[in-house]
Amino acid sequence: MNKIKNSELEVRALAKRIRMSPHKVRKVIDQIRGKSYEEALMLLEFMPYRACYPILQAVCSAAANANHNLGINKSNLYISEAMVDKGVVLKRFRPRAQGRGFPIRKPTCSITIVVKNRA
Repeated sequence: MNKIKNSELEVRALAKRIRMSPHKVRKVIDQIRGKSYEEALMLLEFMPYRACYPILQAVCSAAANANHNLGINKSNLYISEAMVDKGVVLKRFRPRAQGRGFPIRKPTCSITIVVKNRA
């Protein structure tokens, strides 16, 4: 049986159908990509964007998965991949003048966080 080195293990967390534009979430995701777990937490805690909270939850979930499933210490983790994909678009209509309906598009996104052990 082939042993996998501890540095090659990766753990991921997904957050689906977040009611936010993927463009706005990517602004924050680009700031934390490649950072250590603690540094990412500090950045997300103090950035003034609404997108920080769901990203913070996904990062904490990925770290908890790594700790619980593989026994990796949280202080050794870093964010190797962070992606935002476009999700389904909720379509609504707003009444306008003369009986017309104006479409409103409410975008959603999916956040994927992958953490690895720094060895």
